[in-house]
Amino acid sequence: MGTIQPAMPAIELQTAGAASAVAMDPFGSIAVGAISFGEVSVSLGFHLLLVTKDRIWCGEYVDLFTLLYWEQPKKDREKDGEVEPEKPKRKKVDQTWHNWLPAYLIYVGVVMEKQPLKGPLLVKYLDIIYRAYIKFSVLAWLSYDEVFCMRVAFDKALPRDRKKPEFWLQFIAAARAMTGDRTDSGHLLSRQSTATLPRGNEGIVTENYQHILALAFAVNEINKNPQILPNITLGFNIYNNYLHPRWTYPAAMQFLSPKNRLLPNFMCGIQEHLLAITEDITTDTFHHITNVFGIYKIPQLIYDAASVITDNTEVPFFYHMVPNRFHQFMGILRLLEHFQWRWIGFFAANGMSLSWFIQKMVPLFTKSDICFAFLESFTSFEYDDKKENFDRSGMYLSGKILNSTANVLVFHGEARTMLFLRFILSERIKPAIQNPNGKVWILTVGMELKTYFSQNDWDIQDFSGALSFALHSSELQGFQQFVQRRNPSNAKGDTFITDFWSGQFGCTFHDSLLGNGSGDICTGKENLESLPEHVFPMSVKGQSYSIYNSVYLVAYALYAMHSSASKSKAMMKGERRKLYNHKPWQFYHFLKSVSFNNSAGEKVFFDQNGELVQGFDILNLVTFPNKSFIKVKVGRMDPRAPPNEALSINESAIVWHNWFNQTQPVALCNAKCQPGYRKKGREGNPFCCYDCIPCPKGWISGHEDMPMCSKCPDEQYASMDQNSCIPKTVTFLSYEEPLGASLAMGALSFSFITTLVLRTFMKHHNTPIVKANNRDLTYTLLISLLFCFLSALLFIGQPEKVTCFLRQTAFGIVFTMAVSSVLAKTITVVVAFMATQPGSRIRKWVGKSLASSIVLSCSILQAGICLVWLATSPPFPDADTHSMTEEIVLQCNESSPIMFYCVLGYMGLLAFLSFAVAFVARKLPDSFNEAKFIAFSMLVFCDVWLSFVPTYLSTKGKYMVAVEIFSILASSAGLLSCIFFPKCYIILLRPELNNREHLIRRGKH
Repeated sequence: MGTIQPAMPAIELQTAGAASAVAMDPFGSIAVGAISFGEVSVSLGFHLLLVTKDRIWCGEYVDLFTLLYWEQPKKDREKDGEVEPEKPKRKKVDQTWHNWLPAYLIYVGVVMEKQPLKGPLLVKYLDIIYRAYIKFSVLAWLSYDEVFCMRVAFDKALPRDRKKPEFWLQFIAAARAMTGDRTDSGHLLSRQSTATLPRGNEGIVTENYQHILALAFAVNEINKNPQILPNITLGFNIYNNYLHPRWTYPAAMQFLSPKNRLLPNFMCGIQEHLLAITEDITTDTFHHITNVFGIYKIPQLIYDAASVITDNTEVPFFYHMVPNRFHQFMGILRLLEHFQWRWIGFFAANGMSLSWFIQKMVPLFTKSDICFAFLESFTSFEYDDKKENFDRSGMYLSGKILNSTANVLVFHGEARTMLFLRFILSERIKPAIQNPNGKVWILTVGMELKTYFSQNDWDIQDFSGALSFALHSSELQGFQQFVQRRNPSNAKGDTFITDFWSGQFGCTFHDSLLGNGSGDICTGKENLESLPEHVFPMSVKGQSYSIYNSVYLVAYALYAMHSSASKSKAMMKGERRKLYNHKPWQFYHFLKSVSFNNSAGEKVFFDQNGELVQGFDILNLVTFPNKSFIKVKVGRMDPRAPPNEALSINESAIVWHNWFNQTQPVALCNAKCQPGYRKKGREGNPFCCYDCIPCPKGWISGHEDMPMCSKCPDEQYASMDQNSCIPKTVTFLSYEEPLGASLAMGALSFSFITTLVLRTFMKHHNTPIVKANNRDLTYTLLISLLFCFLSALLFIGQPEKVTCFLRQTAFGIVFTMAVSSVLAKTITVVVAFMATQPGSRIRKWVGKSLASSIVLSCSILQAGICLVWLATSPPFPDADTHSMTEEIVLQCNESSPIMFYCVLGYMGLLAFLSFAVAFVARKLPDSFNEAKFIAFSMLVFCDVWLSFVPTYLSTKGKYMVAVEIFSILASSAGLLSCIFFPKCYIILLRPELNNREHLIRRGKH
């Protein structure tokens, strides 16, 4: 079982063994390009072959350390029949600063032979590397040099006199964050294959020791279980690439080499049989590993690579022990939706991850109304190249993080990204930032907060309350007991435990080479359980859980392959030998179909894409003033569950950053629009930055942040605050309310008065004053007025089908009869006066027939209009929901306003004719004339109905009915009072005037 474990930055420092070919101050006064020995000037590249120089002049990549070798052509010459003996094998040059410097000077000398103008640029580049060497430990400066030179070989225009921010951040900054400023020089990073903890415990990720224990625990369980692999023993090797791509190839090639020898494909003497690789990869090491193991088609189980973009169609032998990162970001999206966080910032480890996120995830986030204050990668921030001040650039980035308007920040990256993030948030950077706001950090898998032994002075309070996505884990049966029993005395073959033990318990072993031997002696009785949770967790972590499952996947796949071979009779002989002869690509097919339940009771299997089907745990980081922290599981994200059930979270268990005063943080570009307001976008800003404007009158927004206001249903109206709809009250002109009761009382009162007048006239029907002006017309007019008053009662009360059908037509016909009677009276007066003239031909028209024909013809015409109205579009009961804001008015819908106004217009025409004729006849002799009273009554009538039209049109609801009733009563009362009250006065109060002599005498006067 082979394992590359880059997340354990185990390194070994030793003194450089090779002497420097040239030792000098790189900024001295020596002329670069040649070394003078007395009077002889020797080119620095005199020992190189011309082919090597041609490569340098052409700009090809050259390993600088090879320039220190003395090169000469191979010549196999026979001397006296003997072949010239081969020269002894040259010694490997240690890759230290003291060897790199003369090699670089040789390189500069060769370049300046043909391209002397490049001298200043090359010296400037030497200055950059030298400052990196002075300032930083490990070999970060060398990694930067190699990667930069490889890039220059492809891009000749890349300037050497300026730092490349992407590479500088990738190597120099990460090294500084991991190990701090350089305090010792003259050390080199060993290439030895076995990963050991660093001398002095620099850069140890203490939590990662659990990964090794999980690997050992799984192998130990399988080897003790005869039901899985009888007669077969699993083993494992651990190799390290030190978090640098530079060491990935040697570590990968070591798997394909004999023990303790780097000879790939040299199979002689190898007793182990490589079946699979379980590994953690980063963006930088991904292609290095696939280039090696892809050739051999060795299955690779990745237990923590959520930030790496992989396509299984291109790398078919990859098995992800972590869910696809798409599911992780969907979990983050569900988390943001759960807390209603709409305004966030996003940082990615590199431009590739950022581009993937923008292309794949941003549209989904936007669809959920989430927008970004910024989208950045750690390799694209503004770099202060002019002043060469990395701290200033880090301050710029930390200021952008802490002073951002977004309270929620999502960070996607790897362990090295987290190192750099912690560095820029350290106390040496932060003091320059004024009043930093608290943030909610959402960390993806790979960005977990861990303890680094050499950086225990880093402040972690900024991460308080962070929500971290972690690989799902469950407690494994027997694992805690296995860890509790672990100590240096019973951990055979564990080369890590002594260094880990001494570093964490502050003791030394008698045979230890660490330090000077001072301090307490390790007894081996120290208990791992006594270590703080943030130093060494006893509960199983996600990466350890993935490693455990990956070992069992290999074991069950091997069991399936073994069983398949056993079923074939042709392979029964030499079964064990045949098992060893299986090729890795054959093992791949069995690994793909494995499915089992682990000791935690969870099912483990791959989907069709070679990805493990499982979810994520959501952890809450709780920090303490002593720079310790714990991770509390507060939720889980299950990609297999329905979308509305994928996220489960316990809000009450979350401890937020103290800046939020333990209230749920708000992440909005601006305050939410309250109910009654709607959002209005700001020009030039993201869609979630907006202004709030009130809803129009009659419209509401019942919830916060409504994009549009909505209109209430017709049966409801908007509240005062325009945040809800209130049911309208149903109303109509009823007898119970004062207005309706008053109008009904008025109608009855006038009806009663009209009845009294009619009775009075009928009682005195033989008196001269009653007989003087056509007694039959008088009775007809009084009866019409009586029905006019009574017709007003049809307008009061809840509209019904019958009342709606009758009230306008009944009102129109009886009113027409009344007006036509008045018209007939007036015409009768005029005709009677004209008939008294000598020789008048009009005398034959005098009589009851003229008056009757006028009343009958006018009434029949109005009745015809009403019949047409009822036949075509009759009125009907209706509910008016629009006229009144808070009321539903029950009314009669006239159906045809044209017919309604035709009825009124016809009455108005008759009234105008009556007024005109009466006005002309007003000065006729009094003995025949009541035209004055008729003229005045018709003037009142016309005034009432002329004022009715605008008043009716400007009134709403039940008050329209009240206006019409009032007009009916007022106009009828005008006719009654003006025409009949003077006569009633004479009949009842001045009966002495009611005689023929008096009327004749008045007529003569």
